[in-house]
Amino acid sequence: MKRRDFMAALGGAALLPLAAQAQQSALPVVGFLHAGSPEENAKRLAAFRKGLADGGFVEGRDIAIDYRWAAGRNERLPELAAELVKRQVALIVTPGSTAAAVAAKKATADAASTIPIVFSSGTDPVALGLVNSLSHPGGNATGITSLNAELAAKRLGIFRELAPQLSRYFTLVKPSSELAAPFVADLERAAASLSVRLDVLTADTLAEIDAAFGRIPQEAGCGLVFGPEGFFFVHRAHIAALAIERRLPTIFDVRDYVEAGGLASYGSDYYNVMELTGSYAARVLRGEKPASLPVQQATKFEMVINRKTARTLGIDMSQTLLATADDVID
Repeated sequence: MKRRDFMAALGGAALLPLAAQAQQSALPVVGFLHAGSPEENAKRLAAFRKGLADGGFVEGRDIAIDYRWAAGRNERLPELAAELVKRQVALIVTPGSTAAAVAAKKATADAASTIPIVFSSGTDPVALGLVNSLSHPGGNATGITSLNAELAAKRLGIFRELAPQLSRYFTLVKPSSELAAPFVADLERAAASLSVRLDVLTADTLAEIDAAFGRIPQEAGCGLVFGPEGFFFVHRAHIAALAIERRLPTIFDVRDYVEAGGLASYGSDYYNVMELTGSYAARVLRGEKPASLPVQQATKFEMVINRKTARTLGIDMSQTLLATADDVID
């Protein structure tokens, strides 16, 4: 039973009795497409399920969910999306995964496909081609935008306050990611307005992440700014450990990196984004059309600081800054 409960909680394939399987097969099926893996998204998945339940849809009672996880391999997303389309699911949801949203949109581009999509996106969904406009999506997709790619300027400003000794900034992006270009553009504008130097590094593999860190000088005054990217999220513990090992102050977009040992984060409250995505999915399941459901923008943002990591890096944070943080991890 413990293994069954564990797998169900993670959204994996539970070992259900035949009668339960038959019952689930008769329920409307929601296709769940994500770039990550279930283990690292357990809390976020719980928030998504809460949004669904608040809207009247409980997994196993009102709907069945077909989970497709790319486990950090974004190149698999088109294939996984095509599988959900072939199954003719009632709805495809891509919570917390912009790359998955793009893959689902492309997979349903056939004029014969009427499968609706509810996404959450880290950047402007209009620029990505997911919707025609935020207020009038006009197609088969709608959802939530966290705007984490567009928060680069705010993140850089917080970073300067947190570590005022920094004079040279680096950022690491996945060049093939849909989020890379808007994030870098926003960060470069912020750096120019603050007259600080910014170097852009790229990585598509774990080995390239290590190599990118190796290109950052091990000297005082260097700092690293991360933006939203599912591939990096998968390797967040490794990235946080590298930053500590190289004594490199680093700021991220979501709190999960800080919980893994990263220095600080500023971005959308992703649990709230996931819950909102579940709520929107429930509305579509009740019959509302994505074309007429405006894209919601995240309204809850949080700053999280790891005080233990700050001490390790020799950063003396002011009490004022600590008091303004939404959460301080010791």
